[in-house]
Amino acid sequence: MTLEQKIGQFFFPAVFINDTEENIQETESLIKEHNIGGLTFFHSRASAATNYESKKKVVFNDESFQRLKDLIVRYQKCAPTPLLMCIDAEWGLAMRVEKTPQYPYAITLGALPERKINLVYEVGKQIALDLKSAGIHYNLAPLADINNNPNNPVIGYRSFGSNKEKVAQYALEYLRGMSDAGILGCLKHFPGHGNTSVDSHLGLPVLHENLEQLLENELVPFIKGIENQVDSIMIGHLAVPSLNEGKETSATLSKNIIEKLLRERLGYDGLVISDALNMHSVSKLYETKGQLEWEAFNAGNDVLCFAENVAEGIQEILKNATPERIEASLNRILKCKQKAGLFDPNPSFAADFDFKTTSELNRKIADYCITEIKDKNSSILLFDAKNRERLAKLCVYKTIENPFFTNLATVLPSPEYAIENADDLSETSIKEDLQPFDTILVSLFVPKAKPLNKFDLEDSVLEFLGQLFETKKCILYVFGNPYALQVIPNIEKTCGIVMMYQDFKEFQESAAQQLLEDKKGKGSLPVSLTTI
Repeated sequence: MTLEQKIGQFFFPAVFINDTEENIQETESLIKEHNIGGLTFFHSRASAATNYESKKKVVFNDESFQRLKDLIVRYQKCAPTPLLMCIDAEWGLAMRVEKTPQYPYAITLGALPERKINLVYEVGKQIALDLKSAGIHYNLAPLADINNNPNNPVIGYRSFGSNKEKVAQYALEYLRGMSDAGILGCLKHFPGHGNTSVDSHLGLPVLHENLEQLLENELVPFIKGIENQVDSIMIGHLAVPSLNEGKETSATLSKNIIEKLLRERLGYDGLVISDALNMHSVSKLYETKGQLEWEAFNAGNDVLCFAENVAEGIQEILKNATPERIEASLNRILKCKQKAGLFDPNPSFAADFDFKTTSELNRKIADYCITEIKDKNSSILLFDAKNRERLAKLCVYKTIENPFFTNLATVLPSPEYAIENADDLSETSIKEDLQPFDTILVSLFVPKAKPLNKFDLEDSVLEFLGQLFETKKCILYVFGNPYALQVIPNIEKTCGIVMMYQDFKEFQESAAQQLLEDKKGKGSLPVSLTTI
């Protein structure tokens, strides 16, 4: 390779599965002309995170998985050096590709008892096999962020929880599962994105901890990852003024954080990848094209993820970087490519994914993550009310035709009602219909996993639930982010609360079985809640 071709290896621009033929040909030209090192796959331009504010409509395509496979073959064919294909698949390919297996969020896995940590390993392994079936080599997961800020707009459910030891332990098991199936992993977002309240896709979060505090908490999972030879570490777009002479410089552009802290102090010599360089916390900093790419490389990143100015970035690095630094980064990338089997004469391919295997694994996780936050003889209360014909079931944000209610129907029959949205409170007689009942089994399907706009829980629905909890004996089953409990009024007046974390069919079936058999929940809350 020429020096210019070597520099091309540092660039992993974004590509979109559902893109136009014109865009695909532009990517092919980029690969041929600049010998780029890899590609970062996203579903579509409208789904890319920085398009939140543009409100572009994401058009779903049932053929996305096949398109992904075909594009990977097509792009590899025109590559002078085999491309390292990567994707964000924290909870499986389903994070980016419809009609593919979805596994539970990290927060759900964090609810599992430590004796069932093997299930976290299995999730990592299954996700890796699914990625292999598409031709992907590198999963930009898992998070090593400790979610100790309930108002974090972007980490939350993507973190294993608020306990540093558990986050470290579970992240390593997930990585081990992937590695055993031949997929590269990545711990992110160094030095820790958990205790922040700004979305780094749209602005720059600031961590106010000093080095001692970071070493005591945020950095613990990364240190454990380094001790276990993690394949790569992603640098987050967040500022740590105490490490940067008081300046609010993004970690991705900070030599103090990458070179001094990560490389020298923590002794990490593996691959360092930037978070996406199109994110607004950094993308608008430099007017000159290529300047951001140079600054990110100069700070210590080996891989420039979602770089938007490839040609200009290569020239800036060529002009400014030392040959020694170029060789060091190139060697790290080639080492990862070798580990991923890109230079094998007969590369192995995994079979297409199996939804049955995914379902069986999800059911096991559901059974062990059930968390009883509050229990005042809930089962006895419900059966007593059923026998007196004073029990009603209320489903919030789904129809009554859901697996939870269906599985309860035979053994615990009672009238069923649903509030699918706030309009149902004013346009139906549901308030009057519930009057005769003194005990209500409420199943709440939290609309969104992110806390924005109270998880999309409408104010009038929250107000109604608050009144219900105050006036009736209520048992609440929550299918969604546990942080949602903090926005529900009078939650402390419920008689029972069971946390289920996901709304998958397997989780609903598991919840019904737990209730009917009055089984003790085996899970524990992975985060701290203030209102329960």
